[in-house]
Amino acid sequence: MSARAPFSLSYKQKLFLLGTVPLIIAVAAISVLVAYQSRQLAEREIATLEQTLIDAKKDELRNYVTQARNGFYFIYGSAPPDDEVAKQQVKQILAAMIYGDEGSFFVYTYNGTNLVSPRDTHLINGNWTGLKDADGTPIVDELISIARSGAGYHSYLWPKPSTGETARMITYVTSFPSWQWAVGTGVFIDDVIATIATSRAQVEARTRSTFLYIGAITLAALLVVFGSGLMLNIRERQLADAKLRALTQRVFDAQEEERGRVARELHDGISQTLVGIRYALDVTRRQLGMDKRPVPKILDKGIEGLAGAIQEIRNISRDLRPGVLDDLGLGPALKALTDDFVARTEMKCEFSTVVFRNRLGADAKIALYRVAQEALTNIERHAEASEIHVSMRGDRRGAVLTVSDNGQGLSAGRNRAQATPRVGMGLRNMQERMDQLKGALTITSTKSGTAIVARVPLSHILPPDPDARPKTAR
Repeated sequence: MSARAPFSLSYKQKLFLLGTVPLIIAVAAISVLVAYQSRQLAEREIATLEQTLIDAKKDELRNYVTQARNGFYFIYGSAPPDDEVAKQQVKQILAAMIYGDEGSFFVYTYNGTNLVSPRDTHLINGNWTGLKDADGTPIVDELISIARSGAGYHSYLWPKPSTGETARMITYVTSFPSWQWAVGTGVFIDDVIATIATSRAQVEARTRSTFLYIGAITLAALLVVFGSGLMLNIRERQLADAKLRALTQRVFDAQEEERGRVARELHDGISQTLVGIRYALDVTRRQLGMDKRPVPKILDKGIEGLAGAIQEIRNISRDLRPGVLDDLGLGPALKALTDDFVARTEMKCEFSTVVFRNRLGADAKIALYRVAQEALTNIERHAEASEIHVSMRGDRRGAVLTVSDNGQGLSAGRNRAQATPRVGMGLRNMQERMDQLKGALTITSTKSGTAIVARVPLSHILPPDPDARPKTAR
């Protein structure tokens, strides 16, 4: 008999290796792929969140400068380049426009001299040409260069007025070419940087946990090949979906929070400032009339334009975050929304609701309000409807919002506006909001009209407040 080779394998061992080695290789490859894709997905989501927050800050800055410029354009637009009185008036207005804990406006001449800086008064009347931050980034020179080219953004390090600590700032600057002024304002983004750093640290922690988790699954898969492999795939998909839903909710929350903050800033800051300016102009007009002096027509036009700007700011603030939604609830907010829709479009729009004892949670109220807002916007733009009906009901399965019209339907509206790249974005936003609440969105469209039904489950309806119940007489 020949001796067995020391490393010869039995048939069972070979069969076992034949089944396990490819499994181990496959599981290892899948583990690396899943971890890589999870990391890439998380990085893309973080990048999207960062870009969204930065864009919101930029939009906020541009709105501040635009509203400020509109507020005193009646002075600048009619003043010659050498009108020192008009320049002094504009400087006083800009110096008074202080918002939040850090926000203010600044003015530099094209030669680098600071004219307005209410938060950093030591800069006023000084020439700051060549000023750079701690990283060597030019500040004043770049701001003037941007203003000379029209308008734009610049980012640099700057000490915070409230604490003196250096932080990253984004600035939007525009030009007053006839006066050779660079006018702008900035906002610190250290909160955005901290949020992104925290998110990235969480991603790293989740990635490490995922590697450990996959290793444990791999060991279990050696014992139960098919069952463990199937469980791994299902579990990873659930984790990816959960992360995506959580991040989407964070984006929605960040958007609503930013909308509310901008709305408050517009209403409590710029709007109040413009009201004060209008009052001052009204007083000036009355004094001229009392002195029997002719009132310049440009003054009347300025007051009318200022009144329009104030109303526009209030409309923007209400659209961003209607106060009635937080103060009175969803029903009154929807009623106000439909009333504004009727006043703006002169379409026939009826609103009906049945008051029920339960109350909607904050996320559900915001989601249903945004669905109704988007639906009415789509009707105004595409439906060509003459009658619209909005209703809010409660039943055994939850809360139901219905928006219906007698327009031309979704298919006709899409065909007519198919060149628009954002067609369908509103419907996707509605669906995503309902998905976040685990609700349902149903759209029924025919040639005779469209009906959108948004349903929120009972899990988002709060029980009645016992303190709000009327006391019964004994």
